[in-house]
Amino acid sequence: MDNQLMSLKILLPFGVFSDVKEVSRMVMQTSEGSFGLLPHRLDCVAALQPGIFSYEIASGDTIYLAIDEGILVKAGSLVKLSVRNAIAGLSLGKLHEAVQKQFLELTESERNVRSVMAKMEVGLLLSLGKFQKES
Repeated sequence: MDNQLMSLKILLPFGVFSDVKEVSRMVMQTSEGSFGLLPHRLDCVAALQPGIFSYEIASGDTIYLAIDEGILVKAGSLVKLSVRNAIAGLSLGKLHEAVQKQFLELTESERNVRSVMAKMEVGLLLSLGKFQKES
């Protein structure tokens, strides 16, 4: 492989979404904003937020993916992207809509579930405390 290019492996919880050779650059969203990655960048790790992930291959074509939150690890010329979900094959506008509808709503529903679980845990702990005092 040319030293000017990277390999990109996109992993989902249930398998490999994509394995791409000859990637010349990537752009993704982090909590600190947009983040670009070129082949000679030092090794790094980045926490990704739901958004549009793009990469350019050696032929000059740019591929866009809608991704859920995840993590990116660059080690040498290999970049691994591990995300909860990814969508490809749509126009850029439709990908943006998919991020807004699917990934951000999922995050909101997860927050609701966690809130309910926390309330249930507190109730259980209070009940156990009362039970212990009665014994």
